[in-house]
Amino acid sequence: MKISQLLQPKSGQLALPLAIFLQLFYVIPLLVLIATSFQGEGGAGLSLKNYTEFFNNSVNVKVLIDTFLMGIQVTIVSLIVGYPVAYLYIKAPGFWKGILTFLITLPLLTSAVVRTFGWVVIMGRQGLINTALLQLGMIEEPIRLLFTHNGVLIALTQVWMPMMVLPIVASLSQIDPRLAAASQSLGGGVWRTFWQITFPLTLPGMISGALLVFALTVSSFVTPSIIGGGQLIYLPTLIYQQGIILLNQPFAAAVSTLLLIMVVVMVLILTALGRRSRRYIH
Repeated sequence: MKISQLLQPKSGQLALPLAIFLQLFYVIPLLVLIATSFQGEGGAGLSLKNYTEFFNNSVNVKVLIDTFLMGIQVTIVSLIVGYPVAYLYIKAPGFWKGILTFLITLPLLTSAVVRTFGWVVIMGRQGLINTALLQLGMIEEPIRLLFTHNGVLIALTQVWMPMMVLPIVASLSQIDPRLAAASQSLGGGVWRTFWQITFPLTLPGMISGALLVFALTVSSFVTPSIIGGGQLIYLPTLIYQQGIILLNQPFAAAVSTLLLIMVVVMVLILTALGRRSRRYIH
């Protein structure tokens, strides 16, 4: 046997360090977290006390529902706004693509704290939005945007918009332009070509973007805490209160597990939709 063959790594050996890293710093802590959520009184034995306590409290159930709805709403708004941005990026000439790339990725290049405080300045009672509306005569007094669900929705949509736009851009860039040309040569108009060819071919990108935006939204802590001002509570805020302030580690672990289950369920749903979309495309 040649020396080069002996030195050549076997299949899977290159992935071994990554697998060990994930086991030590992701899988094991996750299992410890789940096990902690089943701790009984005084940390002894196994119990469902933390979960029953969560669901027996109507406030906690409302926080769970509000977090899920926030994830869905931000995902839908990001898709509605992000798809035209991605389509515009694909159609733009080379010079404008560079500018659009900078604008799309700009939220990812700045700190979440900086971005959020920027929205505090924009949505305050004397912020840019209220000042502009007052000067235009569209409102008689400042409208309340901070410390509201809609304010958090707007801020989170801007923060995580790139995670929707980039996968859609990737899907659009993989579409053969000859398909649109063939459709138009057969009598298909611009809108018919878009809805019957372009849109279905970008379903994988939309599903990937929806998965990323939903997971990042429901796990966001900084933006809801600052924009909500402590008046709006979502699951990450509840986890912080129980685990750091009240030092109720088992209950915080139970809430974290519920958040994890929420994300996993959405992953399974969107993965199933992705498989159906691939069958539809083929």
